[in-house]
Amino acid sequence: MTATLSLDQLNTAPPEAALAMLEGIYEHSPWIAQAALASRPFASLSQLHQAMVRAVRGAGLDAQLALIRAHPELAGKAMVAGTLTAESTDEQSRAGLTHCSPEEFAQVQRLNADYNARFGWPFIVAVRGPRGTGLSRAQIISTFQRRITAHPEDERAECLRQIHRIAELRLADRFNQQPERGQRVWDWAQSLAAHSDPGFAEAGQLTVTYLTPAHRACAEQLQGWMRESGFDEVSLDAVGNVVGVYRADPTVRQPRTLMTGSHYDTVRNGGRYDGRLGILVPMECVRMLAQGGQRLPFHLEVVGFSEEEGQRYKATFLGSGALIGQFNPAWLDQLDADGVSMREAMQAAGLPGTLEAIAALKRDAAQYLGFVEIHVEQGPVLHGRDLGLGVVGSINGSVRMLGQVQGVACHAGTTPMAQRRDAAAAVAEIILAVEERAARDGDSVGTVGQLNVPSGSINVVPGACHFSLDLRAPTDAQRDALVADVLAQAHAICQRRGVHLQLEETLRAAAAPSAPDWQARWEAAVASLGLPVHRLPSGAGHDAMKLHELMPQAMLFVRGENDGISHNPLESSTAHDIDLAVRAFDHLLAQLGTET
Repeated sequence: MTATLSLDQLNTAPPEAALAMLEGIYEHSPWIAQAALASRPFASLSQLHQAMVRAVRGAGLDAQLALIRAHPELAGKAMVAGTLTAESTDEQSRAGLTHCSPEEFAQVQRLNADYNARFGWPFIVAVRGPRGTGLSRAQIISTFQRRITAHPEDERAECLRQIHRIAELRLADRFNQQPERGQRVWDWAQSLAAHSDPGFAEAGQLTVTYLTPAHRACAEQLQGWMRESGFDEVSLDAVGNVVGVYRADPTVRQPRTLMTGSHYDTVRNGGRYDGRLGILVPMECVRMLAQGGQRLPFHLEVVGFSEEEGQRYKATFLGSGALIGQFNPAWLDQLDADGVSMREAMQAAGLPGTLEAIAALKRDAAQYLGFVEIHVEQGPVLHGRDLGLGVVGSINGSVRMLGQVQGVACHAGTTPMAQRRDAAAAVAEIILAVEERAARDGDSVGTVGQLNVPSGSINVVPGACHFSLDLRAPTDAQRDALVADVLAQAHAICQRRGVHLQLEETLRAAAAPSAPDWQARWEAAVASLGLPVHRLPSGAGHDAMKLHELMPQAMLFVRGENDGISHNPLESSTAHDIDLAVRAFDHLLAQLGTET
């Protein structure tokens, strides 16, 4: 079926005709469309897609496996024989799988055989990729090689997610509703990733640290895009923040300002979307407002924060911290790995490098309505729930500690088990206690990320063990209860084992709960798209937690691909999910406009 359809046609068609309209969206599985159509009418294509996703999630394991097995192998027998469905033929052709070299074809066949032997179903990937325009054969083969080692349960879930992505792309074609605005943001993110620090750029890795040439090129690129998008004022401030302002309707007396944005620096060998989505999505919304000659009853200030990650200098949240009046004067004299002070780096970038200029950046809270931030989730929750967007209820508060357990080093062969004072075994038990206690809350998390037995030997019972402790929760009260319980258990474990525990607190960060009215606006925006509203905490820190100290804030998460991995080259998001974020931000601006 190639004719373009409309949702009105689908909503009003008799059941059999409606089912025919959705033929082939899911491979040889009309039961999915049949179940979804029970939820008519659909207000959006996203709502229709979500109904289909729910049908699969509720169908049970046997039906899900049958759906997976209904799909053809990549470059497999069905392709060679010409028996693929029209949809699969088009998709495999777009990816160039019909033009594999003999070597590539042989490699895919080996992978197909090994994968099927391991899992018992065909490898499935949405070959049109996150942008919708196709993965290369090299990208497909690389994905194949990465996923073939996955746990079977994880891989089955990933196959279903890829099937849903294929269906999403097919629906967009069938109803002629391409995510053009999401594609534009996706393209901007790709273009911005062309700038990377020396040593990383040559390896094809993305690294942009504070005030390097790559960082300055990103700032210049963002300023250019903002001007092209229709911002009235675009500037670079004293700490390197890119600031774009879209002025309010001139008939509004004394308008206040809504601030939004995120950071454009990255971790070393990081991803394209962390931080940057929060700049580019609002930029697209301003582009559309300016194109239509529309003005809001408030100013919209979009800030590309220059530094959030703390990679070149130990000055995390420098960009957003400066706007709330938090800048440590000692930072200016910090040296990077090459011996360049922050002051020197600022002046080389054309910034004043003075405390007076930085202090002048502090915003007056009375002039602001609040701060909202869009960010890729950086975790697996939305990915696992097949949801494109999620509303953040709170940015977790955290406590970090460094610990040391002192036991007795002794001979591994001659010391009876009952007479040992094993420091490492005590820490191992502490790790399990952290895991068990954090899991009790559901949304608390606890991690021992560093573990070291100093001067350890294979034949010596560990006499000392050093470890780190990171505890986080959505509220300070919940975090403090978690910390108290973990410490009590750790001390009890060490006392029972006859070893000594020392702990040093190195960080205590307050939770940043979303302002209820701003969270409600994000929830209304998500619901307006026909999507279920899912609330979740943010386990990672964000610029919003700094602005939280000056004004109300709330965040919207966008699903990440590849199990939500972030701070990693595999970090990804689809043009469809980004398009949802654009439309959600449109809705928030419009709703706020009616309230202001």
